[in-house]
Amino acid sequence: MAKKIVQEKEMSFLDHVEILRWHLVRSTVAILLFSVVAFVMKDFIFNKIIFAPKNANFITYRFFCQVSKIFGTDGLCITDIPFTFQSLAMAEQFSVHIWTSITVGFVVAFPFIVWEFWKFISPGLYEKERKGAFLFIIVSSFLFFLGVLFGYYLVTPLSVNFLGNYSVSDIVSRNITIGSYISLVRSSALASGLIFELPIIMYFLTKMGLITPDFLKKYRKHALVLVLILAAIITPPDIVSQIIVGIPIMALYEVSITISKIVVKRERKKEKQNA
Repeated sequence: MAKKIVQEKEMSFLDHVEILRWHLVRSTVAILLFSVVAFVMKDFIFNKIIFAPKNANFITYRFFCQVSKIFGTDGLCITDIPFTFQSLAMAEQFSVHIWTSITVGFVVAFPFIVWEFWKFISPGLYEKERKGAFLFIIVSSFLFFLGVLFGYYLVTPLSVNFLGNYSVSDIVSRNITIGSYISLVRSSALASGLIFELPIIMYFLTKMGLITPDFLKKYRKHALVLVLILAAIITPPDIVSQIIVGIPIMALYEVSITISKIVVKRERKKEKQNA
């Protein structure tokens, strides 16, 4: 272990950059390979996944309708999302196909990307911490995929339904470019996936000594305001959608406080053992 630390200390900045470069190269190759697979599966990716929230029979709309009927109303039932898709540029559909495939490639390759990230930072960790690689990859990937599903099945339908039905005047027809629609789906899913990594981020920030549980508790109210602002950015501007999105994000913040407490407790225990 001591020998390993000495080797890491003797490495120059350019050596670290070179190592990082190869981790990035391998991650990029993985993304491209999965992107090629996604590119070939065009019909499934677009018809079954991307454009599914445009269908009033989408599972999320049916769920809200069932909940609405439990309370004796059909106020949450969606019967139609009145807009059509159009392509205005010659290369728009091909460009959308390429970037959607890359996005899918990134999502599918995420566990491998996390593995490469772990291999880059692991030399600076203790032996016991390096043994937690498998758990780190599983937890990080689970949170990311959970966030992507949250964004796809909740944030996206709320946004599509609200914006698809919103109108400033009856004389304006709702012809939406496929680029703007897919951009909404992509940003909703990826933003949610990255937001759900909050506990992991807080873990490393606590390990680095940049934050503490007391700091997170002290600024809990400020965090609540930021969460509401964030929810307003990634959801339609209605209070129900913001609350639906804000609750899980705030729950992740509370989980982060618990994780920070555990990390601090372990660090203090190590300090006592080494004293």
